[in-house]
Amino acid sequence: MIEVRLFATLRKGRGKIFYLEADVCQNGSQVLEHFSIPHEEVAIFLINGFHSSPDSEIHDGDVLAIFPPVGGG
Repeated sequence: MIEVRLFATLRKGRGKIFYLEADVCQNGSQVLEHFSIPHEEVAIFLINGFHSSPDSEIHDGDVLAIFPPVGGG
């Protein structure tokens, strides 16, 4: 099972936390496709708390955290 946590505007119309069977997606890009999230809407992609690329492989038990760009001052 893979846990996917979406943050900020990525939650809109989707929710916060999802669980996917490990065989549904083999890498982060496939997870983004699964949730219809364009790559350009992702600023930070973490696997188990470590900065990663969406092209990185994911495995059973991984926790993904996906953040959009954040503005402010």
